Amino acid sequence: MKRRLFVLTVVAALPVAALLVPMAANAVPAAGGGPKAASTCAAVPVSAPQGTEVEKVTAVANAGGTISFPSAPPLPDHPPLAGVPAWCDITVTVTHPGAADKVTIKVSLPRDKEVWNGRFQATGGSAYLAGELLYPLVAGVKGGYATAATDAGVGADPLDPSSWADNPQLVKNFASRSMHDLAVVGKSVTKNFYSKAQFWSYWNGCSTGGRQGYSEAQNYPADFNGILAKAPAIDWTRFAVGTAWSQAVFNEYEVKPSPCELEAFNTAAVKACDTLDGVRDGIVDVPQNCEWDARELVGAEVVCDGRTITVTKAVADAVTRIWAGPKSYPGPNKGASLAFLATPGKPFFVADAWAKFFVTRNPGYDLSKINFKTFDKLYAASVEQYDAVIGTDDADLWKFAASGGKLLTWHGQSDQLIPTDATVRYRERVNKIFGGNRTVDHFYRLFLVPGVDHCGTSGPTISDTDALAALTKWVERGTEPKTLPAAGTSPTGVSVSHPVCSYPDVARWTGKGSVTAAANYRCVRA
Repeated sequence: MKRRLFVLTVVAALPVAALLVPMAANAVPAAGGGPKAASTCAAVPVSAPQGTEVEKVTAVANAGGTISFPSAPPLPDHPPLAGVPAWCDITVTVTHPGAADKVTIKVSLPRDKEVWNGRFQATGGSAYLAGELLYPLVAGVKGGYATAATDAGVGADPLDPSSWADNPQLVKNFASRSMHDLAVVGKSVTKNFYSKAQFWSYWNGCSTGGRQGYSEAQNYPADFNGILAKAPAIDWTRFAVGTAWSQAVFNEYEVKPSPCELEAFNTAAVKACDTLDGVRDGIVDVPQNCEWDARELVGAEVVCDGRTITVTKAVADAVTRIWAGPKSYPGPNKGASLAFLATPGKPFFVADAWAKFFVTRNPGYDLSKINFKTFDKLYAASVEQYDAVIGTDDADLWKFAASGGKLLTWHGQSDQLIPTDATVRYRERVNKIFGGNRTVDHFYRLFLVPGVDHCGTSGPTISDTDALAALTKWVERGTEPKTLPAAGTSPTGVSVSHPVCSYPDVARWTGKGSVTAAANYRCVRA
């Protein structure tokens, strides 16, 4: 695994490491006896779940200041963080007997007890990465949290799982086990570092990190008081094949539309449905209500790279099938870019790796050649082989609700990687079990964000600061979030702010005042 380095612009990090020998199956004593004072960055005793053994605990002191982060493609670049307080990184290595694995859990803690906000926060990963062990932890420390992440023993490559896909124990780690380890170990480190337990514990993740949050709610309902799970890759075994649906469609319809041609369909759909909410802003507020028919573009001329293309009925029909999705998994919303999920001959990388290394166990499997029949076989095999392991689709959240847990999710309506309706369908299944929105809203809130892509990289999005503030207020004060604030630049280039309403409500302009100001919107039933 490549070690990611970061720059401390005030003082370089001072390592303080200790190799400790376990006295019992699930505990490691700190050198010298009892817990150290919070101002001392040193190894502490660590407890782990049954079946998990602690092998090593090390500590590294960091002076704080302005922290810069190197590029680590394909992860996004992060800007420097200023004003980070001095903190301690405590790294715990664990293993599971018989699994022959080495799992790294890293906990970053503000060294000053007065800076710590009394909360523990676990953070998630993306694609095939279980957790990022640098930026999210430093960001959490700046916010006053004791913050933790794990690599689940699967390394640091979010794109290529080939090195661990054939190891059932590592797959189990990635699916669920290492999230529970992270919760137990992270809280143990926090308690022993500060000589008192955290008051509240939270999960925070997007994409794979969102799925991990749902996994915790479903499998370990008492691990966290609050879960912030954004754009979650739930129903994984269907998601990881369903997002390759376009390849089957292109092959069956014998078409290879260019990205420019496909984008023309989105442009036309947005133009047709933009004002359904009464505001022209280049955003389809509720894409599910957009009834524009792709066949309306048949015969139109599209200029792509200097070449004029006439849209055919076959291409229009293919786009319609892609938007609809396969039988039991949704397609992307109208208005969401098709560049990732619908490029002829280039399957979505998550689906490609899943088909090659997990379902078929054939690195030479060519997902770009599938048709409807082979898609159905691959889809069924994915569910049959892995649903019990990583499906993350159990809608029975009774134990989570009974534990007092709160689950807050937002999902962009223009998500180009994980179809938004997958989250909506899950929420409706929860509603069916509990009898409707009124009951479910007491422990599970969903917010659909118009015009926002995957994990909020573009569009008027919800900041992590605001989402966490709403979640902590809900958990700690009992104030249920009915709206979340969204702000950013619209596709028309205008700075806007507006409320995002708790599902199934949507925000509507009152007809008075600026359409770019949040104060001029109210929540109505969609």
